Amino acid sequence: RLAFRELFDLQLRLARLRKKRQEAPEGIAFSASEKLVPALMESLPFELTRAQRRVGAEIAADMQRPQIMNRLVQGDVGSGKTVVAAAACAQAVANGMQAAFMAPTELLAEQHWANFREWFDTLGVELTWLSGSQKQSERRMSLEAIGSGNAQIVIGTHALFQEGVEFSRLGLIVIDEQHRFGVHQRVALRDKGRSESEHPHQLVMTATPIPRTLAMAAYADLDTSIIDELPPGRHPVSTVALPETRRSDVIERLRNACQNGQQAYW
Repeated sequence: RLAFRELFDLQLRLARLRKKRQEAPEGIAFSASEKLVPALMESLPFELTRAQRRVGAEIAADMQRPQIMNRLVQGDVGSGKTVVAAAACAQAVANGMQAAFMAPTELLAEQHWANFREWFDTLGVELTWLSGSQKQSERRMSLEAIGSGNAQIVIGTHALFQEGVEFSRLGLIVIDEQHRFGVHQRVALRDKGRSESEHPHQLVMTATPIPRTLAMAAYADLDTSIIDELPPGRHPVSTVALPETRRSDVIERLRNACQNGQQAYW
């Protein structure tokens, strides 16, 4: 009875939050991007999967409404979540807004930085990098570009929501591996783009498989999209959990992979 009551109270609170968000026109209604997003898609050296196109359309439709988008995109490693998020960033830029893309580690943020530079290099979109390990001179230049609005897409780590970071007009926040950030950290970044009349749209992504029932219970205030299709040539990812007592088996598997010319990440 106590457990039921706790879950019921949680669901009720989340349902109220969702209803309040859907009723309050505090978001920014973006128009569809007729040039930048199609140009981005045409410049890619690969075709999007049907699942990517479907999820991209759901995000674009959300961003065209005056309500704040609060969407979770779930998909395996390699399913193509990042390029879908890039299209959302392009839609924000096409509407004269800034987009912020935050990753939990510098390594992951650098991977996104490399991808975005490759995709947006020829499209005339200004990108800026912000992390805790930057030199003071580089950080100062990044902060100036963000504050002036010259930086249209900002990619970085938790440094994005720290004091001293002021956006000109933040319209979209993308958070990768969102469970690695605390609630207050996500709110701190969202508040960077908050004004009396508008709040930025928010897109969170995860590669962690979440059963549909758990997603409905734990993320009831989020709309959920699932990229359930891998690009051609990608092998399905198998996730295995092993106890510490089988550590030697893991090391042996890594050794075999390396001897066969593959790469391993520890």
